[in-house]
Amino acid sequence: MRLRHPSGRIVHLSCGISLDHAEDVSTAIDRLDAANSALRGHFGTGALAVALRLPYRLAAALADDGRARTRLRTELDARGLEVVTLSGAPGIEGGAADPTDWSDPARVRHTLDLARILVDLIPFEEVRGAIATCGLGRADEWDEGRKKAGARHLSRLSGGLADLAWRVGRAVRAGFQPGPGKVLDSPEQTVAALSRIDKDRLGICLDLVTVLRDWPGPEAGIDRITDAGLSVITARISDPSAAWRPVLRHLLAADTARTEYVDVDVTGTDEQRGVALAYVLDELTTLGLVPEQQPCTAP
Repeated sequence: MRLRHPSGRIVHLSCGISLDHAEDVSTAIDRLDAANSALRGHFGTGALAVALRLPYRLAAALADDGRARTRLRTELDARGLEVVTLSGAPGIEGGAADPTDWSDPARVRHTLDLARILVDLIPFEEVRGAIATCGLGRADEWDEGRKKAGARHLSRLSGGLADLAWRVGRAVRAGFQPGPGKVLDSPEQTVAALSRIDKDRLGICLDLVTVLRDWPGPEAGIDRITDAGLSVITARISDPSAAWRPVLRHLLAADTARTEYVDVDVTGTDEQRGVALAYVLDELTTLGLVPEQQPCTAP
């Protein structure tokens, strides 16, 4: 859903849908049908945004097959589903086929595959989208060798995203998600680890529930990150019952919007996802965000 912030900026609200068990486009469509049916009970026939988690093998297949991407885009359009964000975090597959940190060159390939897919899936009127990925790797395993490899791979990612934008005229940015025990953990560790990245194309994906649980001062932590020039590319809500509202209000203050993608990515049934998405939408309206076509006023 496209919501207009009081500043005039568009904020995209999406429902996270995992395609971890999908091996091809046909099984992915079956999964989307099940999710769409449940969501329509809450949102009727209007356009809905979904944030897809694509497993490694499916992403590689889609990136190599333009006809498969076209088919997936056609099927999404037929169901009134829009995609502006993809999840590139390690899924349930695990193993060598699903690389878990950025010292592995396979994670670069996977993320660039997702970017190639995303530019063909985002609505025609949109000029950019976003990918969420993991927080580099485990801190206790991030030795000097992995650190150097990670730096090379982030440089390759930035170059690949720049090349893609030049070729297709659409930009994709990638956000790295801080988390406990990761190289990206506290705001200070996150800023230090990402001090030399390409800040035009790379930034942060914030799980608001993780931020609330692990950061002593969530709002101050966000300020620390953005003051260092890092963008909050996506905000993720993984538990609607958590007290994430003040943090989201801080991100979407009346004078500015420090993120343009909010993904509701909860575990449970598709019906529970629909309830969670409706709840977050109600909370966003209290902050003054309204559907794109409506006039927007500050709360």
